[in-house]
Amino acid sequence: MSDSKREKFVDRSEEIVRKGETEDDLVMNLTLRPRLLGDFVGQGSVVDSMAIALEASKKRDEPLEHVLLSGPPGLGKTSLAHIIANERGTKLTATSGPAIDRAGDLIGILTNLGDGDILFIDEIHRLSKTVEEFIYPAMENFQIDFLVDKGPYAKTIKFNLKRFTLVGATTRTGLLSAPLRDRFGISFHLEFYTPDELFTIVKRSARLLGISIEDTAAEEISSRARGTPRIANRLLRRVRDWAEVKSDGKITLGAAVKALATHGIDEKGLDRIDRRLLEMIYTSYKGGPVGIEAMASSLNEESDTIEDVVEPYLLKIGYLRRTPRGRELTEEALEYLGKRPRVEKGLF
Repeated sequence: MSDSKREKFVDRSEEIVRKGETEDDLVMNLTLRPRLLGDFVGQGSVVDSMAIALEASKKRDEPLEHVLLSGPPGLGKTSLAHIIANERGTKLTATSGPAIDRAGDLIGILTNLGDGDILFIDEIHRLSKTVEEFIYPAMENFQIDFLVDKGPYAKTIKFNLKRFTLVGATTRTGLLSAPLRDRFGISFHLEFYTPDELFTIVKRSARLLGISIEDTAAEEISSRARGTPRIANRLLRRVRDWAEVKSDGKITLGAAVKALATHGIDEKGLDRIDRRLLEMIYTSYKGGPVGIEAMASSLNEESDTIEDVVEPYLLKIGYLRRTPRGRELTEEALEYLGKRPRVEKGLF
C-alpha cells in the first residue's frame, strides 16, 4: 500500500481494523505468526501439498521450486513464506514489487542469497517490466546479466547465483504476465477461512497474548472477521482494548458485541465502507451495473482499495456480482439493506 493510501485509512477506525497497520500491529503480527506448517490453521489442501513439496526437496537435498501464493489480503501468504524458510532452516529476505524500481535494485539482494535461501516478493504483480525481465534468468538458470560501461565499451557480465527459492505473493493474479507466472513451479491460491478455522485462530492468539476470552466471544469475533485471520487477530486486539478500559479485562460475549459495534462491525462482518458501497450502488446507480472507477470516485477511495479490500468479501458472501458491464447488487444485498428491487430498472 502506498503512503498516500495508508494515510487515508488511518483516520477511520473501521478501516484501521481492516487493513491499516501501525508499528505495534506489525510487531504483534510477528508474535502471532505460525512458525511451522503444523501450527498453520486452515488452507488444508495448500498445507498438505506444501508439506509434500518441502519433504521431497529435503530428501533430494535441493532448494524448493519457486512458489507463487495468490489470494485476498490477510490470508497467510507472508506467513507461509516465513514457514517455508523455517521448515528449510534457511534465511528469508523480504521485499515488495513497488520497492524495486530498477533492475539494479535486485542485484545486491540476489547476490547475497545463499543456497536454499528464500526471496519473498510481496505484491509481485507490481514489478516493473524491466525488473520482471531481469529476474527471468535468475529464476530459470540462477544467473544474472548486468551491463558494464556505456557506448562502444559496453559489455555484459554473467554472474552465477546460489540456488535460491523465490516466493511471490499477489492479490491480483490476473495482472501477472504469463512468462512470469509460468516460471513458478508451485502455485497455490488461498481461500477465505471458515468461522470454525477462525475460531481456532482467535483462541490460539488469545492464548499467546494472555487474553481471557469466552468461547462465545471468540465465536462472535470469528463470525465477523470476514473470513480473514489478519482481521480476526486485529478485532481480537480491539476487543481486548475495549474490555480492559470498559470492563474487567475479560472478553465476554457482551463485551465483544459492544466493542465490535463501537468499530461499526455488524453481524455480517461488514463495516461502514461496505455499507456505504452497497447503499451508493443502490441509490446512485439503481443497483448497477457500475464500473469500479465510478464506485471509487463516488466513495472518494482508490480503485485498488475497492478491488483488493472491499470487493472480494462482498463477492464471496454473494452481495455483489460481476457482469461485463460492471458490478451489480444481488437479491441478498437488497435483503440486507432492507430494499426492494428497482423494477423500473429491470435489475432482476
